[in-house]
Amino acid sequence: MALFPAVVFGLLTFWLHRRLVRATALARPWSIVVDIVLVGMWALALIGFASGRALDPSWARPVGTIGLIWLATFFYLFLGLAIIGLISFGAHLIRWARRRLGGVQDTPQLAGRRLRRIRIATSTVVVVALAVTGYGVWEASRPQVVEVSATLDDLPEQFDGLRIAVVSDLHVGPARDASFTRGVVDKINEQHPDLVVLVGDLTDGTIPHVRDTLAPLADLKAPLGVFGVSGNHEYYADDGGRWLDVWEEYGVRTLRNSRVPLERNGATIELAGVYDATAPEPYEPDLPAALAGSSPDDFVLLLAHQPKQAVEASDLGVDLQFSGHTHGGQLWPIRYLVPLQQPSVIGLDEVGDTTLYTTRGAGAWGPPVRVLAPPEITILTLGSAG
Repeated sequence: MALFPAVVFGLLTFWLHRRLVRATALARPWSIVVDIVLVGMWALALIGFASGRALDPSWARPVGTIGLIWLATFFYLFLGLAIIGLISFGAHLIRWARRRLGGVQDTPQLAGRRLRRIRIATSTVVVVALAVTGYGVWEASRPQVVEVSATLDDLPEQFDGLRIAVVSDLHVGPARDASFTRGVVDKINEQHPDLVVLVGDLTDGTIPHVRDTLAPLADLKAPLGVFGVSGNHEYYADDGGRWLDVWEEYGVRTLRNSRVPLERNGATIELAGVYDATAPEPYEPDLPAALAGSSPDDFVLLLAHQPKQAVEASDLGVDLQFSGHTHGGQLWPIRYLVPLQQPSVIGLDEVGDTTLYTTRGAGAWGPPVRVLAPPEITILTLGSAG
């Protein structure tokens, strides 16, 4: 398992060496300094990748976090250097065409000017990538409460004004410890919601290594309860069903292709939940099983980690679905690629006859970095059109 990321990160590091050292003809000792930094970041990225999985975060988290942040920096270096590469390639084609047509021939002076332009452009990309990543670390560290309201035709009048805290994608473990979860829990409780729902991807790692990062969930409070469904990451490093058992120990009632009635002032709605769309056996999502025994006239609120699960939800008469998974793209401009896989990126949307709310999530996967996709804790207030 460790060999694959080691090779991938190694190839990326070699590419950066070629672009930052070789392409700019960087002289010694600076070329040696840059290569030492690149190799060091390669090692730290591996530690960050393994933290919470193969390595104990108690020692791996502090150094591994630097490596994970470096991966975000690499992402922006790649974007910037790729643009420089495309421009350089285009300029090379133009020079080649001119030489073929008997135009200006290459000279040492022209080559020297090109090298200076490449150095200036490369230095600019490095500075911008570091600055954007630094901003992204700050943005990702501050989950904010977002107030949203939705009016629904079939919602019983007794549930008008119901305040639901929607939280997903904490991804604690490799880079974030229990203090991050504590901060999220405190902000939720400050809002005094009627209901709290957790829609998956709370951790990255194995139960022995990172279960303690979720301990603050035991302090969540809501009159109608605290409920949750698994995301895709619950299955990556450990058994997803066992992870849900851990949630139960902390007071979260997990919905595993099941539903529970919620009663308020004599009226009832159905809260259903399914496993993630990509969950392996024996945890495949089964929405018909979750809805079995309910009436077509019941108002159904569904928890499903991925927004694309709303397609089936609409076919089966679900009124409202809460999802996460997208992170709002997390690192700009990734958000523009999310619609290739999901029907919604952030916020309220309609998928068929189902109202869908997709939260950006409170944490960050991999690098604890967000750029133009701020983390959120949603307080969604339901309104009854009746």
